[in-house]
Amino acid sequence: MEYLGLYNYWIAVVLLMTGFYAVIAKRNMIKKLIGLSLFQAAVFLLYITMDKVEGGTAPIFTADGAGQIFSNPLPQVLILTAIVVGISTTALGLAIVVRTKEEYGSIEEDEIQQMDGQETDSNEGSPKNSDFFVSARKPRAEDRNV
Repeated sequence: MEYLGLYNYWIAVVLLMTGFYAVIAKRNMIKKLIGLSLFQAAVFLLYITMDKVEGGTAPIFTADGAGQIFSNPLPQVLILTAIVVGISTTALGLAIVVRTKEEYGSIEEDEIQQMDGQETDSNEGSPKNSDFFVSARKPRAEDRNV
């Protein structure tokens, strides 16, 4: 029964495994991003849970606070920063998924890989000529307006 007292650790483990499974097993890019967000939330929960000190208070010093126990505020500050980074990573991932949908017409990983395989076979190993793939090449004579 002592293990049930650590329910927040069990919740973090379940969220970690669920997010990890979604990132590894799912082929839909949106589902992968949701799995990544679940994984991040589990890490946040784990850090905040480890920060809790039984009987600890906020680290505000008073005149009679000689024997007080304080909670460490550093993990909370780190998690706030991680939340901002996680949101921006998710936003960037969604932007890439939108651009991929515009280019390929699908957000399924298998379909995109199949389309890429067909393109490289038909073009002798070169990527598809579009604005999505920007290549750095020297300007040719026909590119000039001379």
